[in-house]
Amino acid sequence: MTWQNPWLVAIVLNTILVGLAFASPKKLLTPMGYLHAWALGVIIWGCLGWQAYAVTMVYFAAGSAVTKVGFAEKEAAGIAEDRGGVRGPGNVWGSALTAAICALLVWITGLTSAPVLGLSHDKLAQLLILGFVASLSTKLSDTSATEIGKAYGQRTFLITTLQPVPRGTEGAVSLEGTLAGVVGSLILAIAAWGIGFIPAVGIVICAIAAFVATTMESLIGATIEDKLPGLTHDVVNIINTLIGAVVAIALGLIL
Repeated sequence: MTWQNPWLVAIVLNTILVGLAFASPKKLLTPMGYLHAWALGVIIWGCLGWQAYAVTMVYFAAGSAVTKVGFAEKEAAGIAEDRGGVRGPGNVWGSALTAAICALLVWITGLTSAPVLGLSHDKLAQLLILGFVASLSTKLSDTSATEIGKAYGQRTFLITTLQPVPRGTEGAVSLEGTLAGVVGSLILAIAAWGIGFIPAVGIVICAIAAFVATTMESLIGATIEDKLPGLTHDVVNIINTLIGAVVAIALGLIL
């Protein structure tokens, strides 16, 4: 093995970074959360390299920051994130399982030069990378919309009936939260474009995909999230990011 091996780099780099984060007095993750984040980081760097890793870091940094916005007010209202906003394994995979799957598919399909589903490896990789970025754009959009809506939403409505509901209600939307969600998706997509990971049109695709997916997530939250056994918030997050990735890949095939 040499330092040109991406998997070796991934293991060493993530061990150092997770070790430093774990030793820091300011915790962003639980102990098990750090372990799962290490595995996620290894997968992403090993499969897609530094650009995908950088995009993922932007997501986690921005997502953690927006969770802290207005935290005291949200905590007083009983609608703040559990554990003071510190994330666990469920949060890690709820946010990034779809991204990890996209990364693994790029790596697996790259083991052969044969076309897959009639697509060349390069074209398939481009689409899967677009899905990767869109999934994280979707989750940052969802997190931004939720946290800003909880903190600053002036008028909050249930998406299915448009009836006023308290802030923090599952399936609730607000103008402030919706705008924050659009900004969140654009921040992630622009970051990916800025480092040459996706083309400029990918910014628009990711924003559209994120808006569609977060709207669907709100509908799920308003209708069935509390009614179906096993449909936890983390599972809904996985569904949300999967919708975002699928919509982006579909748009990538068309455009």
